[in-house]
Amino acid sequence: MSEIKKTASAVWEGGLKDGKGTISTESNSLRNNPYGFNTRFENQPGTNPEELIGAAHAGCFSMALSMILGEAGLTADRIDTIAEVTLEKLSDGFAITKVHLILKAKVPGADKAKFEELANKAKAGCPVSKVLKAQISLDAPWWTDAGADQNPARLLVVQ
Repeated sequence: MSEIKKTASAVWEGGLKDGKGTISTESNSLRNNPYGFNTRFENQPGTNPEELIGAAHAGCFSMALSMILGEAGLTADRIDTIAEVTLEKLSDGFAITKVHLILKAKVPGADKAKFEELANKAKAGCPVSKVLKAQISLDAPWWTDAGADQNPARLLVVQ
């Protein structure tokens, strides 16, 4: 496969606390979406970089898992992924220190051990996981028709 390039852009006007910005994507899925100090640090309506990284990571991981399941002869009925991105103030400034993936998937024909193996492989192989320098963890509880396993595996890759 040849190289693929996708673009996103941000425009910022003003100072950090009183300024405002917009974020757009090449596909126009986001088009001049507002963001600012208040949407990032004060839970006001609008997006923020951490939320966008989380969306990218959840989407990428879900697609990677679908591919890896397919390679194993399995197809998920549904894959739901939440990416919880942690932004912390450190001595040298702010940093994204963790991404925690929470996965719920219904995969007919898979057993718990195989599911955990494939989910961990997807987490390690997802292009967004590879680009992030933060610790990336994954909760992937095994789901049956009776509900979730009460002792979900905590899968961790330290980068």
